[in-house]
Amino acid sequence: MGIARWRIEILSGLTVALALVPEAVAFAFVAGVEPLVGLYAAFIVGLITALIGGRPGMISGATGALAVVMVALVAEHGVEYLFATVVLMGIIQIGAGIFKLGKFIRLVPHPVMLGFVNGLAIVIFLAQLGQFQQPGTAESAGHGMANGEWLSGWPLILMLGFTALTMVIIWATPRLTNAIPAPLAGIGVVALIVIAFGIDVPVVGDLASIEGGLPPFHLPMVPLNFETFEIILPYALILAAIGLIESLLTLNLVGEIKNERGGASQECVAQGIANTVTGFFGGMGGCAMIGQSMINVKSGGRTRVSGVAAALFLLAFILVAAPLIEQIPLAALVGVMFMVVIGTFAWNSFNIMRRVPRMDAFVIVLVTITTVMYDLAIAVVVGVIVSALAYAWNNARRIHAKTYETPEGAKVYQVQGPLFFGSAEGFGELFTPADDPSLVVIDFADSRVVDQSALQAIEAIAEKYKGHGKQIQLRHLSRDCHQLLTKAGQLMIDSDDDPDYALAVNYTVKTGILAGGH
Repeated sequence: MGIARWRIEILSGLTVALALVPEAVAFAFVAGVEPLVGLYAAFIVGLITALIGGRPGMISGATGALAVVMVALVAEHGVEYLFATVVLMGIIQIGAGIFKLGKFIRLVPHPVMLGFVNGLAIVIFLAQLGQFQQPGTAESAGHGMANGEWLSGWPLILMLGFTALTMVIIWATPRLTNAIPAPLAGIGVVALIVIAFGIDVPVVGDLASIEGGLPPFHLPMVPLNFETFEIILPYALILAAIGLIESLLTLNLVGEIKNERGGASQECVAQGIANTVTGFFGGMGGCAMIGQSMINVKSGGRTRVSGVAAALFLLAFILVAAPLIEQIPLAALVGVMFMVVIGTFAWNSFNIMRRVPRMDAFVIVLVTITTVMYDLAIAVVVGVIVSALAYAWNNARRIHAKTYETPEGAKVYQVQGPLFFGSAEGFGELFTPADDPSLVVIDFADSRVVDQSALQAIEAIAEKYKGHGKQIQLRHLSRDCHQLLTKAGQLMIDSDDDPDYALAVNYTVKTGILAGGH
């Protein structure tokens, strides 16, 4: 890696670190813990995942999706239980990686991905609006909270002006030079103007002091008994699931930009190790951050160096540079995040929704709204379930049959379309046992028997013809159908062109039971 690449990677890391500070502090407040708990998590999780994660260039740290789950645990049981939960969360994620559960992220359809990206962009945008509010009351001011009253007059004009200036600089910088990442240029120029002219605008230090020491090793001070396990397990499972879903979706998104594939299991293990370590060093845990990952990639970060640099810069801010970093105007960081929103939102989804099936368009909108109103994990699960049900319904409607009579007077049903739990009832309605001739042939050459419900449907129709005293033959069924059909097995007719595929069922059949039909 040449000097130019090193410079780009390190400057990208610096840009990310500057954007991480207010995010980590804000999410610590959301979770109800001290700012350093969020900053330590951002440093440790960011460093470990940068070193061993599944996708170089990704950035991880404390996130809002996890913080909203943690707040109830902290409020009821205290921060020590949070640290224990984070450790267990990490162990669960390591297990998910070892057993390669990350591959199931492939089941997330593209409309769900579009909804996830759009929803998260809106969440990032809404999160920045708090910076346009007045500081809270004396009780909440020490916690960096807003009181819900919007800025007005000159404070609002200055905030909007510097935010807009930052966005313009970020837009213009790549057109002038590639020597410095555009977001870093925006932050640097606006910070210099504010400091040089002594302009009174909200700065990072207004949120909270970020000064501190190295994260100390700390065993969670909780009773080591089953009652503690019962308390932390539900939270750990939820946090592990949310963290992995957000991380793996970010992995795919960054992979599309960098044209890379794979790494899901490695990312699960990396997130697990990072959270396990974080729990022992007084951090709130974390996962991949799409906003900061987009800042890094758009700034030129492509290797592990940028992620490592971001974590080390963040630690340097905590140890030695806190007074300097606390002078950075929040407007500059808001401008950076607004540009992230513009770059992250899938604007082409508006055109896509006019061309794709209405159900896909509905899923995009549903996942977007659910992400904004609830959280990412719920949105993705809802989107996958709705997509799966829509797919099952569409396939259920495809089952039909062509019929004709042979010169010998037999009636042949040529079944077309997949036969599974969704189409089993429709399959039964294709036949008229009372009106059919004495010999009926059901040909499955253009169909596929998928599951146990399909087998039951075949046996049910065979029983109906048997009840009418009529002969029925089943053709072009796979070998495992021959083995699994018990009641209708003797009706099977072997052919040289029988299909060969596996059924999604799992129950034992006695060997040697099916010898009829030959």
